[in-house]
Amino acid sequence: MSMTSPEPSGPPRSESTSAVRAVDLSKIYGEGEVAVTALDHVDVSFERGVFTAIMGPSGSGKSTLMHLLAGLDTATSGQVILGGVDITTLTDKQLTILRRERVGFVFQSFNLLPMFTAEQNIALPSELANTAVDPAWLDLLVDTFGLRDRLSHKPHQLSGGQQQRVAIARALSTRPHVIFADEPTGNLDSRSGAEVLSFLRRSVRELNQTIVMVTHDPAAAAYADRVVMLADGRIAGTIDDPTPESVLAGLDALRGLETQVAR
Repeated sequence: MSMTSPEPSGPPRSESTSAVRAVDLSKIYGEGEVAVTALDHVDVSFERGVFTAIMGPSGSGKSTLMHLLAGLDTATSGQVILGGVDITTLTDKQLTILRRERVGFVFQSFNLLPMFTAEQNIALPSELANTAVDPAWLDLLVDTFGLRDRLSHKPHQLSGGQQQRVAIARALSTRPHVIFADEPTGNLDSRSGAEVLSFLRRSVRELNQTIVMVTHDPAAAAYADRVVMLADGRIAGTIDDPTPESVLAGLDALRGLETQVAR
C-alpha cells in the first residue's frame, strides 16, 4: 500500500483510542548556532492494540521520538500523553513510577540478568515494584512465547531468540499500557529475528498489547499494522498494512526528497 500524506496539524486522533500520543512535540539539542532540531512540532498518535513501527533515514528523529514517548528523555516543548497522563509535567520520581507501572521495554541487547533464571527475569519488574505476578497471566505469557521448558534456564543457556522472548515476556509481565521496542531484532540472525517479530505480533493479536517499535529494517516493519515515517524530525507519512516492498518504496521516496533538498 502506498504511503499516505502526513496527517494535518492539530490534535492527533481521539484520545479515547490512543495509547500514547505526541502533541506539537519538539526536541532541540544544544543552543544557538550549534542547536540541532531532532524533532520539529510532531503530532502523532499510537492506537491501543496496534503494532506500529517507526522508520526513517538515519538522523530522522525516530529514536528521539521513542525516547520522548517513553519518558526516557525530556521534550523541549509540546506534550506526550500516555494513558491520559501528560508525562511532560511529571517529576523524575513520578516518571520513574509511571515507567515501572505503565511502560514495557524491549531492547536490542536483551538486558537479562545473567544470575537469574528465565522465570526470575520475567518476574523481575513485579519484584522491583513489590507486587505479586498474576500466576494466570504468567502462565499465559509462558505458553504464548513457548518458554515452558526454558523457565529454569539462565540467559547463557538460551539462544538469542529465546533470550529476546524472555525479554518480551518480562516487558508484558506487568500488563503495561504500551511496549516500546528499540531495534528488537538487531542482535539476532534472520530466522531468530522473524521468530521474535512473530511473537511481538502475537502479543498484539492475542493479548491486545500496544507496541511501538523503532527499526531500520523494512522486513521487520512489515510485521507491524502501521508504519510511521519520519524525515528531518517531522512526520513524513504513514503506511497501513505494510509490506517489505511498500516500506522500502517509502524509504526510497524520503531519500529522494532529502537529495532534492540538499541540492
